[in-house]
Amino acid sequence: MLWDQSLITKYNLSGPRYTSYPTAPQFDNQISKIALIDKMLLPSQDPISLYFHIPFCAHLCYYCACNKVVTKQYDKGTEYVELLEEEMRLRSLMIDNSRAVTQLHFGGGTPTFLSEQQLERLFVAIKQHFNLVQDGTQDYSIEIDPREISLAKMALLVKHGINRISIGVQDFDQQVQQAIHRVQPLEMVQNLVQDARKLGINSINFDLIYGLPKQTLSGFKDTLNKVIELNPERISVFNYAHLPDRFRSQRRIQEQDLPSPDTKLKLLKLSIEALTQAGYEYIGMDHFAKPNDHLKIAQLNGQLQRNFQGYTTHADTDLIAFGVSAISQLKGVYIQNHTDLSLYQNSIENGQLAIMKGYISDPDDCIRHQVIMTLISQFELDSQAIESKYKVLFADYFQQELEQLAHLEKDGIVELSYREEHTCIRVTERGRLLIRCVCMVFDKYLTNAIKYSKVI
Repeated sequence: MLWDQSLITKYNLSGPRYTSYPTAPQFDNQISKIALIDKMLLPSQDPISLYFHIPFCAHLCYYCACNKVVTKQYDKGTEYVELLEEEMRLRSLMIDNSRAVTQLHFGGGTPTFLSEQQLERLFVAIKQHFNLVQDGTQDYSIEIDPREISLAKMALLVKHGINRISIGVQDFDQQVQQAIHRVQPLEMVQNLVQDARKLGINSINFDLIYGLPKQTLSGFKDTLNKVIELNPERISVFNYAHLPDRFRSQRRIQEQDLPSPDTKLKLLKLSIEALTQAGYEYIGMDHFAKPNDHLKIAQLNGQLQRNFQGYTTHADTDLIAFGVSAISQLKGVYIQNHTDLSLYQNSIENGQLAIMKGYISDPDDCIRHQVIMTLISQFELDSQAIESKYKVLFADYFQQELEQLAHLEKDGIVELSYREEHTCIRVTERGRLLIRCVCMVFDKYLTNAIKYSKVI
């Protein structure tokens, strides 16, 4: 990957992150709930991926744009687990419970807000309704706030098959932590990593954010050095999108404390240089991993894909999601639960699935989905697979898009070639940071009416 300042300046536009296609703004709250439920009933023996959204946080992080409920009433976790139990019961009536669960993820909010007793009860319910595998091939992960974890709770998670954790670090600089209202000393994260290693967790991810208030190049360089020393297998470096009109908590951040756009780019460049020099490889879309990590291996094998949790090595699974705001993805069908906790609770208590909106992809959506997901995961595409699967001639079907790509080719972002009438698209080393711009060419729903984050 090469840093080309002129290209980055020219193409640092706003655009989707493509955790799905079509993206979430296309989901329709007027769609027939019965039609969505019918799609859930389609028989399959494919493996499945489960996601559980735990919305509660004991502390308010000012930068956060997640669906969350800030409370210190930990007993709320018990009531919420009861709702998840009932939702699982309703969903399990539609799914063959012999299907292997190869991927499991707990997100939030703060999943470790739940007590040991609440987590134990949740795992018992999951195992009652679904076929969890624990033979070492599973990818079971959880997001962890270092302030809301104990050794006993970590041991409980490992007992139930958790073998990967993601730790929200953001920045180790004390001034930055105070500005974002998330104070967690370096020693706290060090102890968490040591405990996880002792318990046998061999896949740890750190989440960092650049563009936060009070961040400086020297301060973030120190954070990167400390992160590298802690030696996680994966590192995500996210761009902070300051959207106080959409996210109320961000209004507590003083805009004068935010780094300038030029400094933000320098922070990203610093991150790329530090991590690649330390031996991490750029996977794409903010993600770095060690060369022997499953993400990198999947990318080399052409098996890497994206879903609502980011990059995944389990592209062959149906994603079934539980909890407030959770989004399921089943072969081109998207189903999102209510984002309001009270509406979610009312639906479940009335014996109904908490469906707020959804989307059923048409054949064109499916074609564009495969094109976008291939490019964003592999940085190259040979049209032969598309043409064989969907019985289209790529050059004719995407004539207008290829004309747009020709402009990106002139700027050195992509290279186009043709082999035996098949179209080949390769994102260059200079273009990899701008992969979202390449994908946007194939997005027929893209509109300026929706406010997205900057691509860098």
